Amino acid sequence: MASVSAALADLLARHVPTDDKEREDLARMRLFATSLKEPFSRSQVEAHFTGSAVVVDAAGGRVAMLHHAKLKRWFQPGGHAEAGDGGDMEATALREAREETGCRVHLHPTAPRPLDVDVHVIPARKDEPEHRHLDVRYLVVAEDPESLAHDPAESFGIQWLGWDEAMARADEAPLRRMLLKAREALKPA
Repeated sequence: MASVSAALADLLARHVPTDDKEREDLARMRLFATSLKEPFSRSQVEAHFTGSAVVVDAAGGRVAMLHHAKLKRWFQPGGHAEAGDGGDMEATALREAREETGCRVHLHPTAPRPLDVDVHVIPARKDEPEHRHLDVRYLVVAEDPESLAHDPAESFGIQWLGWDEAMARADEAPLRRMLLKAREALKPA
């Protein structure tokens, strides 16, 4: 576990935040990376690391957003790390993107890795207390966008949206920041 925590700390050390919220979140995540006994386990009551992805089609003109079943809001695909991910946040983000979109996906070849980081509060529910998701976010390309499908256990639906519509559905500043970074990363050099 020490090597996994060291790899996570190294990943976070390389990330460059773009605003005050992301700077504060990154500092908190760096502390959690070295202080949590099991940083990827949902058994960590206060917080645990998650991975998510801005999924775009090959042309970069559309982004997949899902209507989250539990939180009843529009988000990018993402979720909890699993043992099979081996503590690799890229693996978590790719697996979650595949599971939640039904598409074959790969990391965008030139986007920063990670693209964005965010700490957000998950409200208490009957089976778990309020806690924080320490989300590490990547830009991912769908190889077969026509396969887009949602998992009814995870979301009410998923849609390909143009960037303006995706931004309109993004109801929080960190989500808009991440989408702006993704759109910028897709521009030709």
